[in-house]
Amino acid sequence: MTGTFVGMPAFPKAAHEALGNAQLRHNLAHATGTIRAKRQRLVDEVNENSDWEELRLAGAGVKEAALRDLGTQLELLESTLTANGATVHWARDAAEANAIVASIAKGHGVDEVVKVKSMVTQEIGLNEALEAEGIAAWETDLAELIVQLGHDLPSHILVPAIHRNRSEIREIFLTEMGAVGRPAPDDLTDEPAVLAAAARAHLREKFLRAKVGVSGANFAVADTGTLVVVESEGNGRMCLTLPEVLISVVGIEKVVPTWDGLDPLLRLLPRSSTGERMNPYTSTWSGVTPGDGPQEVHVVLLDNGRTNALADEVGRQALRCIRCSACLNVCPVYERTGGHAYGSVYPGPIGAILNPLLKGPGSDEQVDSLPYASSLCGACFEVCPVLIDIPSVLVDLRAQVVDAHRGGVPKVEALAFKGAAVALSDSRKLAFGERFTKIGLRLARRVGASKWTSARDLPPAPRESFRTWWKRTDGGRR
Repeated sequence: MTGTFVGMPAFPKAAHEALGNAQLRHNLAHATGTIRAKRQRLVDEVNENSDWEELRLAGAGVKEAALRDLGTQLELLESTLTANGATVHWARDAAEANAIVASIAKGHGVDEVVKVKSMVTQEIGLNEALEAEGIAAWETDLAELIVQLGHDLPSHILVPAIHRNRSEIREIFLTEMGAVGRPAPDDLTDEPAVLAAAARAHLREKFLRAKVGVSGANFAVADTGTLVVVESEGNGRMCLTLPEVLISVVGIEKVVPTWDGLDPLLRLLPRSSTGERMNPYTSTWSGVTPGDGPQEVHVVLLDNGRTNALADEVGRQALRCIRCSACLNVCPVYERTGGHAYGSVYPGPIGAILNPLLKGPGSDEQVDSLPYASSLCGACFEVCPVLIDIPSVLVDLRAQVVDAHRGGVPKVEALAFKGAAVALSDSRKLAFGERFTKIGLRLARRVGASKWTSARDLPPAPRESFRTWWKRTDGGRR
């Protein structure tokens, strides 16, 4: 099981370090603010003619219907894909999926593949697995290219290089492009159009010589055996049409039952993600078409913890996620810490629930910290196009994390609450404990509550307890 960046600290420590980076906070605030404003304009536009909430309900209904009958839908998808000429593979985890992709690539004798932007291949660590087999995986999405060339990690679902500004991107292109292909021109400026032109020229030679392409899928339509990728740049379509062999790694939750079910989803996704009425490029493919496009198509249907998430009655709704990133763009925590602090391919509010659901609470300190990476303000639920109640799932996962650690050496916090339970359960015990309030607060400031009081005020002990005052004044009558 992968899905977290190996070696990343727990969220509190990583977030504290990120908060010290003023440039990062500026980049994030500018980018998320721009996307939020664009999204809101498009939502208001829908409300002028129909009802955005009805559209959200429709989209959530399509995804929920598929999840409630997932086994049947997946079997139908396998049969329709096979009938269309594709080869379907099943992968229980990241290791199996990576082995399948590597085996196909090696079987064709290639030492490189071109890739469509794909969260699921990042989740399983496909690039690293292929590199270990001597196969270079070239990212072709502009933001993913920036991250790859910068030896960096993605920090946003939709805009992986959101933490970079254009001056930083210029330096990355100038110093790194030449080492892996066509170099950037010496007179490169930081104008967006100029940077995009340099990336286009760099990628073109990779597109033209690649024999194998790798993709994910935004949706997989069961009744027609159709995979769907939506994108903004056209690089995805190049990867899907030019190579002789196409390998698509698809999470099993991406299935939708019918072609009609795409209608609300394809209206919700672009408005929620990029603030557009429709995606500039929506590519669909159904197996092999003689003489047109890849002549060998493989589809790897991946579990990797998804059936565990499906079994969680509260958390299973996270599998409705269509990866729009709207929850990241409104989250006050994400805006101040960025995606790297989450230590995962899936950052922000959705990552804070998806990673623990896939991996399981109690298995990793870093993953266990994620359900607490939220103020529970509810903004994420308000913008989610498929009505995932992220705050409710966060609260439920916090309880699961606590339950997973019961029975071991208790933490100071747990001991404090046990002591409070004993004292508050009996008025005589509480009265006895009140005598030591001043001493207890002094000790708390010095030892037990130092982390708490470093950011919060611990009030001083009152000169007189209410109980003592009540006795002295004869019940408040004097």
